Amino acid sequence: MWKEDVIDLKLSRFFEQSARVLLSLLIIAILAAILAGVLYTFYDLRLIMETDFHGAFRTILVDVLTVLSIVEVLRTALAYFTEGRVKVTYIIDTVIVTVLTEVMAFWYRDMEWQELAMVISLVLSLALVRIIAVRFSPRSHRAEL
Repeated sequence: MWKEDVIDLKLSRFFEQSARVLLSLLIIAILAAILAGVLYTFYDLRLIMETDFHGAFRTILVDVLTVLSIVEVLRTALAYFTEGRVKVTYIIDTVIVTVLTEVMAFWYRDMEWQELAMVISLVLSLALVRIIAVRFSPRSHRAEL
């Protein structure tokens, strides 16, 4: 029985170290994606002179919001790296930023009212889940004990 515990402990350590190495590579990839997004946003600044303002600003706005959603993914990865667990609030924040990026893109095109109602209900649902995740987080339960 003692040997089985030692093997389980070694396997757990191996898994934990492997996950940390892979997560470190993922964080480097996310940072590279953020850098590429920022550079691409600066490259899109040329559109201000070449096209109409609305089209150029829409493109730049979507670029910026996309980079911000990638930053939220980075926050999620860093939280897992430091705390050893995924924070639901960070994931919900990422989804909210991504959905709001799409909503900003909707401003510049015609939409049916059903599509708009679906997007509004999605954002409200995500906000409700975010509130519930904060209210019932494990950290708040530990503080009560």
